Amino acid sequence: QVQLMESGGDSVQAGGYLRLSCDTSALRLPVSSYCMTWFRQAPGLEREGIATIRTDGSTSYTDSVEGRFTVSRDIDKNMVFLQMTNLKPEDTAMYFCAAASKWPCPAGGTWFRVDQYTYWGRGTQVTVSS
Repeated sequence: QVQLMESGGDSVQAGGYLRLSCDTSALRLPVSSYCMTWFRQAPGLEREGIATIRTDGSTSYTDSVEGRFTVSRDIDKNMVFLQMTNLKPEDTAMYFCAAASKWPCPAGGTWFRVDQYTYWGRGTQVTVSS
């Protein structure tokens, strides 16, 4: 079973920063061929998509992270990153990366839906204390 590999989660103070990484080398195609999205899930809550980078390099974010988080990719290394700044306690969650092989990539009101993605990682924990 193809699986993505997240890393970089940690415990930080509010206002701090982290960079999460997602290794996509297990996928059959280069990372630029996939719609890549970061999700997060806090205890008792549904998994939510927060940032996506499409095959054309365009990005979208949910309102809760817009301006604080940045999604990017390294095509040569088949990696996707989530740079998180000004972290808040409400950012505490397990963070997952997910991949979809679709054309075009999900956009508008669908890119953050769990059912749009085929490949997932096991997650990395981010804990933000006040």
